[in-house]
Amino acid sequence: MSRAGRTGPQRAASAGKGNGAATADALVVAAHGRHYVIEFDDGSRLHAFPRGKRSECAVGDRVAVEYASADQCVIAGVKPRKNLLHRSDQFKSKLLAANIDQVVIVLATEPGFSEDLLGRALVSAEAMAIKPLIVLNKVDLSARLDEARARLAPYQALGYEVLFLSVHGAPDDALAQLRPRLAQRASILIGQSGMGKSSLLNLLIPGVEAQTREISAKLDSGKHTTTFTRLYHLPANLGEGEHAGERESGCLIDSPGFQEFGLHHLSEGMLERAFPEFRARLTECRFYNCHHVNEPGCGVLAAIEAGEISERRHQLYTQLLHESRQQKPW
Repeated sequence: MSRAGRTGPQRAASAGKGNGAATADALVVAAHGRHYVIEFDDGSRLHAFPRGKRSECAVGDRVAVEYASADQCVIAGVKPRKNLLHRSDQFKSKLLAANIDQVVIVLATEPGFSEDLLGRALVSAEAMAIKPLIVLNKVDLSARLDEARARLAPYQALGYEVLFLSVHGAPDDALAQLRPRLAQRASILIGQSGMGKSSLLNLLIPGVEAQTREISAKLDSGKHTTTFTRLYHLPANLGEGEHAGERESGCLIDSPGFQEFGLHHLSEGMLERAFPEFRARLTECRFYNCHHVNEPGCGVLAAIEAGEISERRHQLYTQLLHESRQQKPW
């Protein structure tokens, strides 16, 4: 085999002969605990483990790896990140994805969605300066559609984009709405179980089930759990207009469904700026160290009193502020 025809790990192994462990760059495309699947630039993939006891990398990370055997690598280091999305509680932190451009929050008319989880996902995206996109799926189930639209109207008023679609009922329309918003971006899908994330993936990426089985086999996740975070490359024809036909059309990271989204890692300063409706009011507070809870002369509280800021949103802020003050062992 010529050097040009070798896979990423084969080239790394050849380069390392006689001078210690070989190193190469790769992309983390799947993660389950301390088990990872990495992808080289030529598309070849290997099983990988982190060095040491702590797992410090996430799906979407670019990593330096050492070729350990014919089918396994050791992750020697993580390349500088653009951002890192994660959730945390008082006891642990869970990495979701790195180097992403967009957080796609998938909701549905039925079963009813958690507004608390929606609010927390938006705060997390804002804190990391990542664009959020809200998707309401199953709009063909009309019994609770008006209720869902009413619940999302305040978020639209804040400037958040909301898509109303039905992956099963109107797949062509769903594709038409999603294509221009996903092409050329690295996006992560998050949401509760039952919102239709899997159906959305099947619509966007042909053969996604086969890809999932292939990644699952590399993770050996059948012995552990079928839930893991994974990255899928979007098809080249996803782009439209100037992007049509380009080889790379972005990627989509699927994360397991979850019911809670802790943000214990966000500081008070990060939290107050993660609410866009608060930002213009922060300079109106009488005290420079105002917490916006019960202080006199608070610009945020004055706006709530005037009906310009939602009391429900402020309740979320005070809850997140309380959580951020908890002692954290990690």
